[in-house]
Amino acid sequence: MKAYPVAPPWPGIKLELMEDTHFDPQLPAVELRRELGERMAAAAFNRYPDPSAPALKDMMRKTLGIDAKYEIILGSGSDEVITIISQSILAGGGAVVSLEPSFSVFKNAATAVAGRYVGVSLRADFTLDVDALLATIEREQPKLVWIVYPNNPTGNLYPDADIERVIKAAPGLVVIDEAYEAFAGRSWLARLDEFPNLVLMRTLSKIGLAGIRLGYAVGAPDWINEFNKVRGPFNVGVLQQIAAEVMLKHFDTLKHHARQMVEQRDRMFNALQKMPGVTPFPSAANFVLARFPDSAKVFDGLKARGILVRNLSALHPHMANTLRLSAGTPSEVEALLVALDGIL
Repeated sequence: MKAYPVAPPWPGIKLELMEDTHFDPQLPAVELRRELGERMAAAAFNRYPDPSAPALKDMMRKTLGIDAKYEIILGSGSDEVITIISQSILAGGGAVVSLEPSFSVFKNAATAVAGRYVGVSLRADFTLDVDALLATIEREQPKLVWIVYPNNPTGNLYPDADIERVIKAAPGLVVIDEAYEAFAGRSWLARLDEFPNLVLMRTLSKIGLAGIRLGYAVGAPDWINEFNKVRGPFNVGVLQQIAAEVMLKHFDTLKHHARQMVEQRDRMFNALQKMPGVTPFPSAANFVLARFPDSAKVFDGLKARGILVRNLSALHPHMANTLRLSAGTPSEVEALLVALDGIL
């Protein structure tokens, strides 16, 4: 196993981890700062947090459109939710199927609980080979299938009809990771009732709240009750709960940031299409994956100019010479495009 790689703090333009750089923590509304400060000051730091987080979950239901018939489980980022689901489903072993390239934490979480991880490669253009996936499910009979929608790091959405075939064919749980739902405008939330073996996972990290570390899963109470058996009893602290609750009251601002990131994502894609030797891939997330003639040279050149992106060339054979570029602010994207023009 290898630990998930995280770069140290970067003093320049950071376009590596799909963060919301449009959110300036120094410039939120006065009333927001006041409410955050007052709520934090009044928090009972000497007491364990309420693990059911009723106020936060109520705010999530109102803001995110989660029906009361579904249960919610919270985690310290979606990473912990992945771990919780893997522990509860794979106790005693069993197969896990995921598409590749995708989020490497799926494999790490499975391996850590003695699960047997089976990756199914996307096609060279990152489209879904649904026949290969269905054949793998038939052969492996997995307890758990992960699908990222839209996919990270490729940014694309898979056809809903293909995903439906996978859900119906899977003998166990299917989890659709909708971390980038705010940018894609597509979700399976309205269809949860149709599939008893489907659970959705999301995060608040990509819409401005990465520092809070709050991920969650939504599904039928029977599934969430099983996950809760292995969840740490006080896994989401009081500060996380308060900060998320207050920020979700200003969800319109976060959605506005998401729209701004989509604009900059499309701006990057259009500009990259015009650069010699560069192949950007269409994205429904808040980043663009692009293939360069020499990704190492471009990565080093950007870094020398104070811009940090993610070099994913070693992740999978299909990812050779690729860089993932997060959608930053207009000025950050301008600096990136100018730098790329100079390097290429």
